[in-house]
Amino acid sequence: MTFAPVVPFAGFAGWSFLTRTMEAQKQAFTEQASVQRDTEYFREKIGSVTTAEDLVADRRLLKVALGAFGLQNDIDSRFFIQKVLSDGTLDDGDLANRLADKAYFQLASAFAFDLATPSTQISTFADDIIAAYQDRQFEEAVGEVNDEMRLAMNARRELEKLAGKQSSEDTKWFTILGSAPLRSVFQTAFGLPTSFAAIDLDQQLGTMKSRADRYLGSSEVAQFSDPAQVDDLIKLFLLRSQAQQVASISSGAAALTLLQNAQSGSLLSRLA
Repeated sequence: MTFAPVVPFAGFAGWSFLTRTMEAQKQAFTEQASVQRDTEYFREKIGSVTTAEDLVADRRLLKVALGAFGLQNDIDSRFFIQKVLSDGTLDDGDLANRLADKAYFQLASAFAFDLATPSTQISTFADDIIAAYQDRQFEEAVGEVNDEMRLAMNARRELEKLAGKQSSEDTKWFTILGSAPLRSVFQTAFGLPTSFAAIDLDQQLGTMKSRADRYLGSSEVAQFSDPAQVDDLIKLFLLRSQAQQVASISSGAAALTLLQNAQSGSLLSRLA
């Protein structure tokens, strides 16, 4: 029987419930037979994989590998994934470095097929990838119930890692802008329209910093090393998202009322 996560409320109330029950719900999800089969197979077989070609040749292994980085939709793009993995990340021209979605960089970096000894030969590697796979797949399951909760979970996980990286603040912001889930959270939380993505990238950077300082008290991504700051961002995101949904419903109801009134007026005129 497939486990469906429980999110009984929308918005911040739903997030509060989900965070309280997260561990129990995630355990129930990962104990499903299908998830157990996938992860046990990966743990047993991944040590025999030494090249990108080996990995993409085994669909069951590739399913877990891609799923650990939220890239499961690329399961049938074997040539593309093999290129990402075989190139690696050491050179600026490597495919993973040229793609806007940094999940490909994370995938290639994690497996390290461009090094003399790939990560698949490290004893702890299987457990690390399996843990990431379970986290991501649980998020996907939550997203089937409520996509805003999936985005919030992704933000909480990714921002903690990003905040601690030894890179410039601008680089961290560009990473956020290059991640579709993180971009969605920040744009919504900061009240930015979808058309925001179309403006000059440097303007996007400046706007993000300005809005972060305005709403969160700091323009630095490093602030998200503090879980309280992440919580503030998520709360703002969920509240704004819910407000947008209410406004959309209200607008739709108003339009329907106007249409119904127009139709009634037309009918009355014909009956007169």
